[in-house]
Amino acid sequence: QVQLVESGGGFVQAGGSLNLSCTASATIFSISDMGWYRQAPGKQRELVAAVTRDGKSNYRDSVKGRFTISRDNAKKTIYLQMNALKPEDTAVYYCNADNSQLRIALGMPYWGKGTLVTVSS
Repeated sequence: QVQLVESGGGFVQAGGSLNLSCTASATIFSISDMGWYRQAPGKQRELVAAVTRDGKSNYRDSVKGRFTISRDNAKKTIYLQMNALKPEDTAVYYCNADNSQLRIALGMPYWGKGTLVTVSS
């Protein structure tokens, strides 16, 4: 069974920081582009940041300059360092593992269970 284990969510005041982490099994991590999505109450899930297998990253505009995604291949872990948090960043954050060429064969993408980030004003 595929497992993506997230940690690092919590409650923080506006302007504060949090660092999320997501660890995957070795097999899945090595073949996947990894990302963080979020879903706020009443809204659709949206991509926050992603990092490819070869280390290229991209971000949604609203988090550029504040969030940093990184990938540690040795630890099979990705991180999302979130700085200068805003109340609108409040959401459940989900880890994602995907490989567009293996979606049918492996039933990808895979999702973690999510970790709640709450930013107070």
